[in-house]
Amino acid sequence: MPGIILAGGLGTRLGPITKTVSKQLLPVYDKPMIYYPLSLLMASGINEIAIITTPQSQPEFINLLGDGKQWGINLQFIIQNNPNGLPEAFLLCEDFIGKRNSTLILGDNIFYGSGMGSKLKSNSKNLGATMYGYLVNDVSQYGTFQLDGDGNVIYLREKPKSGGRGLAIPGIYHFDSNVSEYSRHLKPSSRGELEIIDLLNIYLQEKKLNYSVLDRGTAWLDTGTIEDLSSASELIRVVQSRQGLLIGSPEEVAFRNGWIESNQLLSLGEAQGNSLYGKALISLYNENYN
Repeated sequence: MPGIILAGGLGTRLGPITKTVSKQLLPVYDKPMIYYPLSLLMASGINEIAIITTPQSQPEFINLLGDGKQWGINLQFIIQNNPNGLPEAFLLCEDFIGKRNSTLILGDNIFYGSGMGSKLKSNSKNLGATMYGYLVNDVSQYGTFQLDGDGNVIYLREKPKSGGRGLAIPGIYHFDSNVSEYSRHLKPSSRGELEIIDLLNIYLQEKKLNYSVLDRGTAWLDTGTIEDLSSASELIRVVQSRQGLLIGSPEEVAFRNGWIESNQLLSLGEAQGNSLYGKALISLYNENYN
C-alpha cells in the first residue's frame, strides 16, 4: 500500500518563521516535523511514500530526506502549486496510487501512542474509506462526525459553529482505489478548496465509510499554531528524556522493521555528528549489540 504525506501549504499561522522555510521542516524538539508522519507510515508497514510539497520547498525536502533508500523505503516528491484542499492529493498522486488502496497523512499532524502503527496497518485493510476519531472538548475547530445509538456514522461536519464535546477527525485517512475518481468529481467549497469532508461523505452515502476512535492514551497534536508547535516539542522532550525512547525516528522504525541492518543504523547515527538525535541512534545500536 502506498502512503501520501501532504506537506504543502503556506503555514501562514506560523509566520514569520514560515516565510523562508516550510512548516513541515520546522523542528519539533530534536527532529524535523516531517519525520513524525513519515515514521508513522513506516511503522504501519508502508515503504512506498509520496511527499507533496510546494515548488519552493521541494529542494529542501529532497536535501533532507533523499530518496529514502537509507531507511529501506522509496520516496517520491510531487509538487502542489497551490493549496487547493486535501483531496487534491489524490489527483496529484493518481499515477503513484494506481489501482491500489492508499493512506494519507497530513505533514503537520503528530500522533503518539502505543500500537499506533499496528492500528493503522489493520485499518488500512478495510473496504472503502476509514477515518479516525479523537475526543476533544470543542469540535468547532475541526471536522467532526456524529454517531447514532448503534455506533453508525449519521453525518459529518466541517468546523461546526455549535462546537461542544465530540469526535474530531485527525489528519490521517485510508482510502480504496476509487479515491482519485471520486476526488475528480468534487466541487470547491466556499473557501475555494476541495474538502475532505465532501470526499468522506461520498463514501458515507455509499455505506463504505469506516471509523476508528483513537485510544485515550493516544496523543494527537496539530502543529498549526506557535502554541501547538511548542506543546508538541515539549511532549516529545518529556517522553524521550524520561523514558529513553525515540519518537518519530525513521531510522529506528526502519531498523525495527528489518529494513536496514545494525551497521546501517550505526552509520546513520554517526552521520548525525554530535547531536542529541545522533547520540540516541548510537545508543539504540549499543542497546541491541553490546
